[in-house]
Amino acid sequence: MCGIIGVMDRTRRTMDGSGIRKALSMMNERGSGEGAGYVAYGIYPDYRDYYALHVFFDNLRENKPALDAALAQWGTVEYDEPIPTHDLPNLRAVHTPWRYFFKPDASLAVPGSATPEDDIVSALTMRINAARQGALIFSSGKDLGVFKAGGWPEDVADFYRIQDYEGYLWLAHNRYPTNTPGWWGGAHPFNLLDWSVVHNGEITSYGTNRRYIESFGYTCTMFTDTEVVAYLIDLLVRRHGLDVDLAVRALAPPFWEEIDRMPETTREWNCAIRLAYASAMMNGPFAIVAANREMMVGFTDRSKLRPMVVGECGDRLYISSEEAAIRAMEPKVESITTPAAGEPVIGRVVA
Repeated sequence: MCGIIGVMDRTRRTMDGSGIRKALSMMNERGSGEGAGYVAYGIYPDYRDYYALHVFFDNLRENKPALDAALAQWGTVEYDEPIPTHDLPNLRAVHTPWRYFFKPDASLAVPGSATPEDDIVSALTMRINAARQGALIFSSGKDLGVFKAGGWPEDVADFYRIQDYEGYLWLAHNRYPTNTPGWWGGAHPFNLLDWSVVHNGEITSYGTNRRYIESFGYTCTMFTDTEVVAYLIDLLVRRHGLDVDLAVRALAPPFWEEIDRMPETTREWNCAIRLAYASAMMNGPFAIVAANREMMVGFTDRSKLRPMVVGECGDRLYISSEEAAIRAMEPKVESITTPAAGEPVIGRVVA
């Protein structure tokens, strides 16, 4: 279950949120009304050099001062405000969404770090979320924002007035929780820094993957496998420096019998990746779309037990659970394909 869709414009031409709202609503039968969400890239051009921290507060008056103090300790808040929302009869606002535009003090990072500001924001996010003191940072990248809540896709979109945002890359998700309760923090997309992830399916290797990722200092607090996927991608791409196609190869590698049939050179590096990242390999049925500010990538499990369809129209690339969702957003789509099991689809911006 769950419905996923992503769309990117390779030239960074922006789209308002009305199209992705319509596309996701085409997959309502894939959800249960317990969670939906959107992420848009390119929506904060006036603050593009600041980390946009989106936060759920349980109680604004009681919980916000502690987060303000933590941010002041690690950097400077340029501006903060409530995320605009609109009362709806079908959606009960159990949290107060807030956003900060934050500049960390790189001199406070661990000496020798290649990405000192990212390290501070990542560590701060882990620390705040693990403390469970009424504040949850659910979006932490630059010039992007996650908007999610418990509810149906149209209600969540209308709650945040998604149609008022203009982004060049969007991901969206309609949730049908199976092993964990539906709650605002558990809705997709999951985000850490510039990476966001939406996911359909179940990661049966969650326990192994979680132990592996926590050995590198990440702290899992969301009670769901998709959180682990976001952290694994951050680890492999940002911290280990793997190109995204190698990272996907580590997370969903070919079966050993397929590797055995590869030419020698290809076989050797596939063996190396699989052995080096054995504990990062994900099992179970899944289709995943992930994105950062420069690319969007979709991939499935090695048997393709969850659907994934790809559409293209001019400079735009679509990845979704269903063709109908793509056509709802792009009726004149020029190409529809269905990638093979384990075959990644990678789109990169060119401008």
